[in-house]
Amino acid sequence: MTHTEHPVTRTLAVPGARLYSEVRGSGPALAVVGSPMAAGDFAAFADALADRHTVITYDPRGISGSPVDDPAQDSTPELRADDVAAVLDAVGADTADVFGSSGGAVTGLALATRHPDRIRTLVAHEPPLLELLPDAAEQRAKTDDIVDTFRRQGVGAAWMKFMTNAGFDVGGGGAPGPAGEPSAQQLSNSRRFFEHELRPTARYLPDIAALRGGAARVVVGVGAESGRLITYRTSLALAELLGTMPVVFPGDHGGFLTAPRAFADRLTEVLAG
Repeated sequence: MTHTEHPVTRTLAVPGARLYSEVRGSGPALAVVGSPMAAGDFAAFADALADRHTVITYDPRGISGSPVDDPAQDSTPELRADDVAAVLDAVGADTADVFGSSGGAVTGLALATRHPDRIRTLVAHEPPLLELLPDAAEQRAKTDDIVDTFRRQGVGAAWMKFMTNAGFDVGGGGAPGPAGEPSAQQLSNSRRFFEHELRPTARYLPDIAALRGGAARVVVGVGAESGRLITYRTSLALAELLGTMPVVFPGDHGGFLTAPRAFADRLTEVLAG
């Protein structure tokens, strides 16, 4: 049965920002981290986990309920990693398992490097580490073009180019994203992502030696249906550098959205392993 208790919410002051977070469920602490996805985007997945874990989600700095003091400051994986550590402190979790999705997986890798004693197991699900690819220079140029497209043509055109480059079949049916017109908050989050989050995340280079030699167990996750996606390539590249095999999860890049219970069951299995 899906857990449906209302989460406990709080706002935490950190250097340069105020962070909104949610806690639900009981059991071993599990932080679910996105970038730019906010706590609310993980609600169904967090509910599916909450009968087995104390699930901690949060809004990354500059996204949704986490305002920043300086809107011009870039959101780097290192800054976000320190934020996650602060959120864990605030909820009294000395250590936690961490599930990071996409840019949140990059945050998790930075967390495992900067605060290795805080993580038991990190599951990095499809981190977009474009610098690990043989065509990294080409991908860097494409990222710059996406940002330029955002500045020239706006959010919709930028998302279309982003999703096409990522490998999704957008089918010429309009800008990807939630059905219907985007809300003011969704537009604000998208602007933040393209202007201040996309490049620092895509260009992050993980410290492989620190990850291999650190206290945290690092698992690279891939979607069973993600073979066409660029994040499948980056995940395989990371797993090879770590000397591990990627672990397969249901669905594609967002499998926790389309099948939250099956994805939660698989994550619980992986964490137990």
